[in-house]
Amino acid sequence: MFFDFEKPIQELIEQLEKAKETHSKGKIDMADTIDSLTSKIEETKKRIYGHLTGWQKVQISRHPDRPYALDYINGLSSDFLELHGDRNVKDDKAMIGGFGTIDGQAFMFIGQQKGRNTKDRQFRNFGMPNPEGYRKALRLMKLAEKFNRPIVTFIDTPGASPGLEAEERGQGEAIAKNLMEMAVLRVPVICIVIGEGASGGALGIGVGDRVMMLENTWYSVISPESCSSILWRTWDFKEKAAEALKLTATDMLKNGLIDGIIDEPLGGAHTDVDKTITTVKKEIKKIYKSLRDKSPDELINERIEKFSRMGVVKEMEA
Repeated sequence: MFFDFEKPIQELIEQLEKAKETHSKGKIDMADTIDSLTSKIEETKKRIYGHLTGWQKVQISRHPDRPYALDYINGLSSDFLELHGDRNVKDDKAMIGGFGTIDGQAFMFIGQQKGRNTKDRQFRNFGMPNPEGYRKALRLMKLAEKFNRPIVTFIDTPGASPGLEAEERGQGEAIAKNLMEMAVLRVPVICIVIGEGASGGALGIGVGDRVMMLENTWYSVISPESCSSILWRTWDFKEKAAEALKLTATDMLKNGLIDGIIDEPLGGAHTDVDKTITTVKKEIKKIYKSLRDKSPDELINERIEKFSRMGVVKEMEA
C-alpha cells in the first residue's frame, strides 16, 4: 500500500521489479540498471520522508501494516502474560495489559490495541477503549505499583469510545481518574506513542515520567478530520488543520510536551517492524536505567513538576 505522496517511490519500485525479472531470465544484463534504480529509490525516500507534512505523518501513523501494541509487547517480551477485566463491568478488548520481562527485568505493559481485519477491528472497537478499559488499565497500574514493577504504556487510539453507553458508564470520570492516579504512581512510568495519540483517549494512559513519540506519529487534542469538520463543516481542510494543530513529534518536542523522539526506519515503522521493536527496546532500557534508582517520592515530584510546567498561564489583575 502506497499513499499519494509515495507515488514516485512506487513507480521506481515497479521499474526495479521489472528490471530484476528481466535480469533473472538471463537474456539481458540489467545489473547496472538495478543498481541505479536502487540508489534512486533510496534518494527519493530520503527526499520525501525528510520533508513530510503533518497530514502525511498522520497517514503513515495509520498504515495498516504498522505494528500495534501487541506486536511491540510480544516482540519485547517472550513471556508476556495478559491480564483481563476491570473487576466491575467486563474485559475491554481495546485495552490490553499484563506482565512481561525485558532481559530479565519485569514490566507491566499496557496498550491500546487495534485490529488487522474487519472482524478484528470490530472486536477491538477500532482501538477506542470504553470506561472499563481505562479502569482495567488503572487496576493493572496499581497492581504493578503493589509489586514494585515499572510500567510501559503504548498509546495508539483515534480517541476514547464516543458511544452513549460509554458516557453513561462514566467515560470522562474514568479518564480523569487515570490522570490523577498516574501522576502519583510510586513506580517508573514510561509512555510511548506508537501510532495515533488522540484526545483524552490517549491521555488516559499518557501520564508518565518519560513520554516518548515514534517519529511518524501524532499527539493532539483532536484529529485533523474532526478539527476540520468543526471549523469548516467539512473534512476537506484536514491537511490545513493538521498543520495548525502542531501534532507531529517534532512539534510536540519543540513545545516541551514530550521528552523525546524514537527514530523509525526510513519510510515508517511498517517497513521494518523488527528494527523498530529493537529500537524501542533499547529506548525503554535506557529510560528505565535513568529512573530505577529514584525514590518513589522523587518520581512523583518530578512527574508532577514536569506536567505542571506545560502550557502558559497569564494571571489578569482584577
